[in-house]
Amino acid sequence: MIRTFSVPSRCVMALLIAGTPVAGQEPVVYHISFANRAHHEASITATFSNLPAKPLTLRMSRSSPGRYSLHEFARHVHNLTAVNGRGKALPIYRPDPHSWTIGGHDGMVKVAYTLFGDQADGTSTGIDETHAHLNMPATFIWAEGLDAHPVRVTFVLPERDWQIVTQLPPTRWSDTFTAPNLQYFMDSPTEIGPVVIREWTANDPRGATIRLAMHHNGSDEETDAFAEMIKAIVTEETAIWGELPSFDYGTYTFIADYLPHVFNDGMEHRNSTILTRSSSLKMDLLPITFTLAHEFMHAWNIERIRPRSLEPFDFSAMNMSAELWFGEGFSSYYQYLVLKRTGIIHLDRFAGNLSRALNSVLNSPAREYDGPAEMSRRAPLVDRAKFGGASNLHSTFLSYYSYGAIIGLALDLLLRQNYEDLSLDTYMQAVWQAHGRNESPYTNMNLQAILARVTGDDFFAARFFEDYIYSGDLPDLPNLLSQAGLLVRQADPGKAWIGANGLRSTDEGLVLGGPTTKGSPLYLAGLDRGATLLTLAGEPTRTTGELVALLASRNPGERVEITFRNRSGERSAQIKLAQDPRMEVVPYEHAGMRLSEEILKFRGNWLSSKGSSGRYGLERHCPQCRRSYSFANEYCHFDGTALALVLPEKR
Repeated sequence: MIRTFSVPSRCVMALLIAGTPVAGQEPVVYHISFANRAHHEASITATFSNLPAKPLTLRMSRSSPGRYSLHEFARHVHNLTAVNGRGKALPIYRPDPHSWTIGGHDGMVKVAYTLFGDQADGTSTGIDETHAHLNMPATFIWAEGLDAHPVRVTFVLPERDWQIVTQLPPTRWSDTFTAPNLQYFMDSPTEIGPVVIREWTANDPRGATIRLAMHHNGSDEETDAFAEMIKAIVTEETAIWGELPSFDYGTYTFIADYLPHVFNDGMEHRNSTILTRSSSLKMDLLPITFTLAHEFMHAWNIERIRPRSLEPFDFSAMNMSAELWFGEGFSSYYQYLVLKRTGIIHLDRFAGNLSRALNSVLNSPAREYDGPAEMSRRAPLVDRAKFGGASNLHSTFLSYYSYGAIIGLALDLLLRQNYEDLSLDTYMQAVWQAHGRNESPYTNMNLQAILARVTGDDFFAARFFEDYIYSGDLPDLPNLLSQAGLLVRQADPGKAWIGANGLRSTDEGLVLGGPTTKGSPLYLAGLDRGATLLTLAGEPTRTTGELVALLASRNPGERVEITFRNRSGERSAQIKLAQDPRMEVVPYEHAGMRLSEEILKFRGNWLSSKGSSGRYGLERHCPQCRRSYSFANEYCHFDGTALALVLPEKR
C-alpha cells in the first residue's frame, strides 16, 4: 500500500511548475465554503476524475510539513458522503480511522464532508467569524495514487471585504487557485480574512516579490514599520546565503495572524511562512520578530536544503530525521545573529539570548546519553506530540533547537578562530551550492564532507562531527566567546541550589510539580515529581518565598537536613547544597574588562551587518534607571513603570 507522496521527476516538476498539463492527469478539484463559520465549520467537496476501475482510497493526513509527530487530522472530519459522476450515492468502507475506501464508481468520485477547525497556528486550521486560517493537511482529504495530479481549489469568500492570501498560483478567477501537484498543495497554507498587504521587490538579481499579509488589530503605521523590519531581515539573510532562493512563482509571502484567539507558532513553507501569536506588535514585537527571522531562514535551510530522511515527506506517519540539529538548530542560531546584525537588537539582548540557549545545553543531563543527531531523531516523540502519562524527558531529551543553536555558535567561532576568512556563513553558502540550488537532499555525512572541503581539514571535520554531533561533548564555549569580548560566568555566584522544579505551595509544604534535576541535591536524596518538601534545615518550606529565603541564608557546599513526604511516606535525608548552575554571557565592557583592538575587530567581523547596513537603531535608555531597552513590556528597574514601545526608525 502506498503511504507516501512521491516527488515527481525533475522534468515533470518543471512542466507542472510552468503550468503545462501532464497527459492523463485530470486535476483534483476542491471547493470550500464557510457558511457555519460561527461554529468553526467548513463545508468541503473534492472531485476525483478519470479514475481507474478499482476502489479509490481517500486519506486524511496524520502529520504536516514542519511537524514530525502525529496529529490525526481525521478527528475533525465528519458527515462524509460520496457520489459518482451521475450523482448516485456510493458505499464507503472505513478500514482505519484516517482512511475511506470507495468502490463501484464510474471513473469519478465526488466526496463532501464537514471539517471542524478552531486552532489557528502553523499546524492546524482555525475557522471563525474573523477569518479562515487553513493548513492544508489539516483541511483537505486526498487520494492515494493521485499525488502527481494537478490541483484546483475554489475558496468561497464569506465576506465581501475579505481577501485570499496563499502561495498557490492564481487563475483568472479571483477565488480559484491551482497547484502543480498534491505535495505543493499540501505545503501551501492559506489565510482568508480582512488582511492588509504590503509588498516590495527584493534587492536581488531575480527581482523576487516579497509580501507581508497581516491580520491584526494594530495600526497602519505599525504594519508599515513591521514591513521595514522585514525588509532588513530579508536583506541580511540573503547576504548570509549569497542569494535568494528561486521562488517557484516569483513571490514569497509572510502570512501573519496576530490576534488574541490564535496560538503562538511559526511554520515554514516553500514560498511562504505562517506566523501566529496571541498578542500584538505593540506588546510582543521582539518574540514576533525572532520567529519571523527563524522561519525565513528555512526558505533556504529545510525547504531547499532538505534532509534525505524527510524525502518524501510521509503524511500518514511520523517523520524522523537525524539532521534537525542543522535544519532547525542552525536556523535558531541565525535568528539571534540576524537581529543583532540588522541592529534590531543590541549587544546586551544578544548576549541574553545566548545565555538562555547556553544554559539549556550546558546544564542538561541529557547530553550524557546522546548528541544532537540522536536528539533530532526523537522529534516525533516530542514535537507537540500528545502521549499520556509522565515522562523523564526533562533528564533525557535536549531540544534540537537550542542544542543545534549552540553547536552552530560553536562552529561559527571555531571557524573564525582557526581558519582565516572562514565562518559559518562560508560553510552555509557551501552547503547551499552543493545541496540547495539543485535541491539535492543531504545526510549528516554530506555535511561533514562539505566541512572538510571548506576547511581543507578532514581531521577537523571528522572530530567535530564525532565529538559534537554524534556524542554530547561541547567545545570550550567560554574560550570561544572570549574572542568577541563576551564573558561566560556564573549568574548567581555563591547562591545555594537544590534542583526543585514546578513548585506548588500547600499548607504542609512545597509539592514538586515536575521531576527534580538529575544530579541535583533533591534528586540524589530520592525526591521526584509529587513529593512534598516539608522542611529544610529544620525550617518549614510551605511557600517558594520561604524556600528562597532559606537558600539565601546558606552557602553552596553546606550539608543540611531535609524532611519530605513521597509515596513511601515521610522521610528525612542529609543533602549537600550545590552552587546554582545557571550561567550568563556578559559583554566585557559590562564586567569591567578591557576591550582590545583584536577583540573589537573579531566582534565587528562576527556581529556587524553583511547586507542591511545595520540600519535600525531600536535601543533607547530609560530616563530613570538608564538601562537600555528596545521594545514594549520592559520595565524600569528604578520604579517598575512600563517603558514605551519603540518602533523601527531608519538611521
